[in-house]
Amino acid sequence: MRQITLLSHLLLAGVVTVGLTGCGGAPKTDDHDVSEQGHDHDHGHPSEGPHHGALIELGNEEYHAELVHDDEAGTVTIYLLDAAAKEPVAIDAADITVNITHDGEGAQFKLTADGAVDGKATKFISSETALAEALDEEGADTQLVVAIEGKQFRGYFTHDHDHETHDHDH
Repeated sequence: MRQITLLSHLLLAGVVTVGLTGCGGAPKTDDHDVSEQGHDHDHGHPSEGPHHGALIELGNEEYHAELVHDDEAGTVTIYLLDAAAKEPVAIDAADITVNITHDGEGAQFKLTADGAVDGKATKFISSETALAEALDEEGADTQLVVAIEGKQFRGYFTHDHDHETHDHDH
């Protein structure tokens, strides 16, 4: 009886150890998956989008959006991209929404589909001066809301509108 009890404790200790350490032998923490996303393997997508804009993660990198803020044209454009942030993704929508909160005040902006083919678009654009100004506000909390294939995605981002980066990286 004592041997069975000792064996049970050893097996239980082994199960607990495997459960705590995971496959790699290091203790598993809640942020393990987050640290793994960009460091342990290559997702195959660049740090900026194909139009030289800032990337916004949608879902668990299921899709990406690219934000391009063009001061000369007075426009804000969002392109929808695949998981690798390389190929366009067309959605059946007339517009997408950007919510911005700054100093406790909220505002909602619609970006209209541009160049839709068969009712589907990959590019959404706004010429609203208020949107461009809100994106430039220090400390603005910005959220993109878009439905892709029947699933709603929210992408949170901070727009770093650095004129030197936009003007000299090309």
